[in-house]
Amino acid sequence: MTAPSARGAVVGRRIGIGLMYGLWKPRVLGAWRVPSAGPVILAVNHSHMVDGPMLMGTAPRPVHFLIKKEAFVGPLDPFLLGIGQLKVDRTGTDRTAVTGAIGVLENGGVLGIFPEGTRGEGDFASLRAGLAYFAVRTGAPVVPVAVLGSTERAGRLVKALPPLRGRVDVVFGNAFAAGDGSGRRTRTALDEATVRIQERLTAHLENARRLTGRAG
Repeated sequence: MTAPSARGAVVGRRIGIGLMYGLWKPRVLGAWRVPSAGPVILAVNHSHMVDGPMLMGTAPRPVHFLIKKEAFVGPLDPFLLGIGQLKVDRTGTDRTAVTGAIGVLENGGVLGIFPEGTRGEGDFASLRAGLAYFAVRTGAPVVPVAVLGSTERAGRLVKALPPLRGRVDVVFGNAFAAGDGSGRRTRTALDEATVRIQERLTAHLENARRLTGRAG
């Protein structure tokens, strides 16, 4: 498999900046917490279809997101691949996507993951094991990210989008190690890492809500 394009992700970030600041009023808090170099995983709550582009436009570094293959339809397929995003088949273990994601981290890049797997309440209530595997396998630190305000209904012109020119808060948390330092990748170690991740992500989301005065 060809590694996701780092140059493409840079272009994707520029597009994300244009969309984010052109359509909404983002308030970005704690972006300095994202390591300026080296591999890092951004773990993002997922309650809205534009959470990915929002992160691409507000993160301080270009991001390669793992995105469900259903989004790669028609002209979006070559476009998303061209801006360095990763197509993942969620019906089973997608080894191509796994290899690409590990490649991003081994090359010192930023991998974006919605650990809930699909859009839900955006509260990190249900985490899949993929995030723990990537973090433990590569040793990349995890940075929790809360996107708040995108679920507000008042002022929407399009049901699936946040209110145009509405404020959206993007809050980055402190980087942390998901593993226990042993390097073990057993099922027990991954389960323990998943619990550790969920606790940290949930705590960050609660803190972000208090900080911004947002319910979601």
